[in-house]
Amino acid sequence: MLQRFFATGLAFFCLAGTAISQTTATPSDSVQKPKIIFTGAADAYYRYDSGKSADNNNTSFTNSQNSFELGMISLKAEHTIGKVGMVADIGFGKRAEEFSYNDGNTRLAIKQLYLSYTLKNSVKFTAGSWATHVGYELVDAYGNRNYSMSYMFSYGPFFHTGVKAEKTFGKTAIMLGIANPTDLKSTSTKSKFVIGQLSTATKNDKVKIYLNYQGGKPTDSVMVNQVDLVLTAALSPKFTVGFDGTITGIQTKRDSEKFGDASEWYGAAVYLQADPLSWLGMTLRTEYFNDDNQLNVFSGAGTGGNILATTFSVNLKSEGLTIIPEIRFEKASAEIYTKSDKATDTCTSFLVAAVYKF
Repeated sequence: MLQRFFATGLAFFCLAGTAISQTTATPSDSVQKPKIIFTGAADAYYRYDSGKSADNNNTSFTNSQNSFELGMISLKAEHTIGKVGMVADIGFGKRAEEFSYNDGNTRLAIKQLYLSYTLKNSVKFTAGSWATHVGYELVDAYGNRNYSMSYMFSYGPFFHTGVKAEKTFGKTAIMLGIANPTDLKSTSTKSKFVIGQLSTATKNDKVKIYLNYQGGKPTDSVMVNQVDLVLTAALSPKFTVGFDGTITGIQTKRDSEKFGDASEWYGAAVYLQADPLSWLGMTLRTEYFNDDNQLNVFSGAGTGGNILATTFSVNLKSEGLTIIPEIRFEKASAEIYTKSDKATDTCTSFLVAAVYKF
């Protein structure tokens, strides 16, 4: 209805413009200024944990039990004039708060805000804050086939704030940048992270490869390096395979000059995606996540370990709305979950999410 209203109004003004005398027109009247493109999204979900504990959830954005929850409302504005562009992307809600966890626990968050300039030789410079290039999954629910997030996404970077340069060579592209330490829009530290990406694709775009990197010192006594590989392959119009593998090494100073050996966490996930009908999609994600050095999931378990998590999601689509019923099963090498007030090494959860994009 709103689109019809704007279309009718635009037609009216166009007709009115033709009725004005030609002598009142100037050369600039025939040049249309680029319009701002607005897009938005909203999501909500219900989650039930078989152990009846929200603490069994160790990944981002679905930390609840037997509760209807609001995810995030997003509004994104994009504007381009010639070689110059701007993107402003804000989010409101619990998902936005977790995404910007360093920004004072506010539920209204600037997800992205950046300016770009493209030179004649196709080199694009960007300055501001943008969603990370690392990993397979995205912060916006509509960008993922599974509603719950992987461990690799949850313990990797969410966004970067800094400057970057991108150059495209046909199907191959390279990106290099300097940014604040991970997930910080503002910092007083002198240290900065180096970020980079090398990507390529086949001529028909059916196979794509992304090699990602981030590294730096969040503090003077800690050094972080992460390497991530993403592959996608469209085996047919109705079947796609994705892969994400990542490893992060964290080193701390043993004395005032030298860093010690790296402690690591790593993981790998395979995404099998089928779309038998235009309104029906199915995704099976199987992820292996290793935290032997107790850097995240197993930090309070008393021992290191690993997790094998399998998630099956169905996407039921109608216009801009997607309903996602999902079941998730996890098996850990240690008893990090609870059920009936007893420790256990398995966990099963169910959720139904509604995602709308316009």
